Amino acid sequence: MGTRVIKLPDVGEGVAEAELVEWHVKVGQSVLEDQVLAAVMTDKATVEIPSPVAGTVLSLGAELGTTLAVGAELVRIEVPGEGDQVVAAAPREAAAAAPKPQSPPVAMPMHTPKQEPSAGIATVPQPIVRAPILRTSSGPPRPLGEKPIASPALRGRAREAGVDLRQVRGSGPAGRVTHDDLDAFLRGGAPAAGGAARVANTQVETIKLVGLRRRIAQRMAESKRRAAHFSYVEEVDVTALEQLRAVLNAEKRPDRPRLTLMPFLMQAVVKAVADFPEINALYDDEAETVERYGGVHIGIATQTEAGLMVPVVRHCEALGLWELAAEVQRLAEAARQGHATRAELSGSTITITSLGALGGIASTPVLNRPEVAIVGVNREVVRPVWQGTEFVPRTMMNLSSSFDHRVIDGYNAARFIQRIKGLIETPATLFLEA
Repeated sequence: MGTRVIKLPDVGEGVAEAELVEWHVKVGQSVLEDQVLAAVMTDKATVEIPSPVAGTVLSLGAELGTTLAVGAELVRIEVPGEGDQVVAAAPREAAAAAPKPQSPPVAMPMHTPKQEPSAGIATVPQPIVRAPILRTSSGPPRPLGEKPIASPALRGRAREAGVDLRQVRGSGPAGRVTHDDLDAFLRGGAPAAGGAARVANTQVETIKLVGLRRRIAQRMAESKRRAAHFSYVEEVDVTALEQLRAVLNAEKRPDRPRLTLMPFLMQAVVKAVADFPEINALYDDEAETVERYGGVHIGIATQTEAGLMVPVVRHCEALGLWELAAEVQRLAEAARQGHATRAELSGSTITITSLGALGGIASTPVLNRPEVAIVGVNREVVRPVWQGTEFVPRTMMNLSSSFDHRVIDGYNAARFIQRIKGLIETPATLFLEA
């Protein structure tokens, strides 16, 4: 028997370190050659690390969330009939095997401080074993401070029934409480919701931020710390635009996607930044320089299962209404499926963010540094508006936008949004050539 030390390989493109975001094996598990051992995230992509040999896992080299340098120990594997060896596995991009979220949306590469690789053994989830269900309805209370293991749905049922899950004996793996356990407990004479005494919930769940979620947290904190945010909210009448959008969508054609508000707003931004070039810019606060761009590269904040990503529609000034709509649709789907490339998730010069129907009345969006402006869209509402002689129903919407006050004055920011407002409220002007 021999031991193979598998080290973090060079994942390419000059990457010197990567964050460990997922273990696919545990200590004592037998692995086959080319079986995935772990997934790591660089600032470019999520990469799966396969095993170059078959054997048994002896130890794991780090905990989830640890940033490992290239060449750091990843896994030790016992291999039959071989001497001790040290090897680096060949990386495999996760998207090639199964869709996984790629790197977070960044306008400039983000650097994670280097850390020494941990020598500890990582704790990983155990595989689910289908144990026989024991029809015991109750058992002694769990020790003080011990948290019952149960799914969110089951916890909701228990709350509605007034049941303290610490009183329910779990028959699942590691004492997990199942729906059958709760049913048996209720059949055994547990108090109904109406007569149950309220029990203080002392549970505290600790969740370690890893991967994309941690990078989003770092980016947002860095943006708020370094940029001088200020927000400006303006009300916009989108009645005429919504009427135009309905007419254009009624003329269905297979070569044209359905129009949302977004491509109209993008065209308005393109026209507005032509009058206010300082808005379509990136600020290097270390060199204290501003780069103003002729091309308008609009980032579209997109919510995915993994977290917020910002795919970028490039050269919006050269695209028409339906071309913008098609590109937004394509990029949003790529981001949600984890197929967006590094180039599609970087290089924006201004960002638009929208929560759609959840947009609320107003918001204070965080800048996507090093950009100096972000335009936020709130939800549309129909309400009475005074038109000089009477109240009439109008479709109204707020634009909540944030700017970097270090380089954008409040007066110019307000004029920029007023320009967008004028274009949206008179949508025919969106199609007029300068």
